Amino acid sequence: MKIIDRYILKRYLVTFATMLLLFIPIGITIDVAEKVNKMIENRVPFPAIAQYYVDFTIYFANLLFPIFLFLSIIWFTSKLANNTEVIAILSSGISFTRFLRPYLIGAAMVSVFALLMGFFLVPKASEGFKTFRFMYLIGNGQNEMRDNSDVYRQISDNEYIYVSSYNPDSKLGFKFSMERFKGDSLVYKITADRIKFNENDSTYSLFEYKKRKVGALNDVLEIGTRKDTILKFDVDELTPTVYVAETLNYFDLVKFIEKEKKRGSANMNTYLVVLYKKYSVPVSAFILTVIAVAVSSMKRRGGMGINLVIGIVIAFAFVFMDKVFGVLAEKSSAPPMLLVWLPNLIFGILALYLLRNAKR
Repeated sequence: MKIIDRYILKRYLVTFATMLLLFIPIGITIDVAEKVNKMIENRVPFPAIAQYYVDFTIYFANLLFPIFLFLSIIWFTSKLANNTEVIAILSSGISFTRFLRPYLIGAAMVSVFALLMGFFLVPKASEGFKTFRFMYLIGNGQNEMRDNSDVYRQISDNEYIYVSSYNPDSKLGFKFSMERFKGDSLVYKITADRIKFNENDSTYSLFEYKKRKVGALNDVLEIGTRKDTILKFDVDELTPTVYVAETLNYFDLVKFIEKEKKRGSANMNTYLVVLYKKYSVPVSAFILTVIAVAVSSMKRRGGMGINLVIGIVIAFAFVFMDKVFGVLAEKSSAPPMLLVWLPNLIFGILALYLLRNAKR
C-alpha cells in the first residue's frame, strides 16, 4: 500500500470514528431529555438505565451508520479538494479509479465490521433496547410486545391451530380451533370458546369445546364445558414478540424463519426484511462511498458548504427510501428481497453515473 493510500485510508477511518463519537452523545442527550420524566415516574433502577444506553449506543450507531459514513467521507474529501490535494493527486498521473481504491478498502473494512455487528452484536442490543422501552417507557404493555390477534400456527407436519385473540398476562385465548390432517383429509377438529394455559402443570384448559372425529361413514362428536389436555405447542411460541426477529443472531434467525414458514406465520415478510437488511446495509457502505467521493472530490465555488448540503440531501434521501421500501416489504405482496435491495439498486445506478462524470 502506497503512502497516498495509507493517508486517505487513515483519514477515512478516523473521520468516520470521529463522526460516530460526536453524534452518539448528542443522540443519548436528546433521548435522556425526552425520556427522563418517564424514567423517574416509573422508578427505573439505574443499572437498567445504564444497560439501556449501552444498547442504545449500539442500536443507534447501526441504524444511522450509512449517514455517518457518507457525511464523514463528504467532509474530509471536500477538505482535500479545497486544499487542491485532489487536483495534485490526479495531476500526478493517478487515475480517478486508482484514487478511489483506498476509499473502497475503507468501505470493505467498515462493511465487514457492520456485517459482523448485524449478525451477532446488534440483535442482543436490540433485545435490551426494545424490551426496556416496552417495560418502562410505553407502560406495562406486554400485549403491545406480542402479535396476539388472528394467530395462525402450524404446530406439526399435519396439525394447525388458530386463536382469534390471546392475552399473554392471563394466558387466555379466545375462539380457539385445532385441526389434524392425514394427507388432504381432515381427521379431527377441536374448537373452543376459550383456551387457558395452566402454568402449574403445563396443560391447557378448553372451555365450551367441541371435538369432531371424521369417520369414513359417520362422525363422532364430543361436546363439553371444560377439558384439560396437553397440546403440542409452547404458549410463548404461540404469540412471539413483534420484534423477535431483530433480537436473534444470524444463525438463530435463519432457524426461526424456517420454523415460522412451516407454521404459516402471518409475519413472514417482517422476519425476512430483518434477514435481508443484514446484507443490504453493509453493501450500502460501498455505494455511498462512491457517491460521496464523486460528489465531494471536485472543488466548488461554494466550498465545503455546497458539498455538505448535497451530501445531506443524498444521505437523507437514501435513508428515506430505505425506510419506505422497508415498510412496503413488510406490508405489501411484492417480494421482500426486491424491495429491501431496491434503494441499493437505485443509488448504485446513481453512483455509477456520478463516477462516470467524475472521471471526466
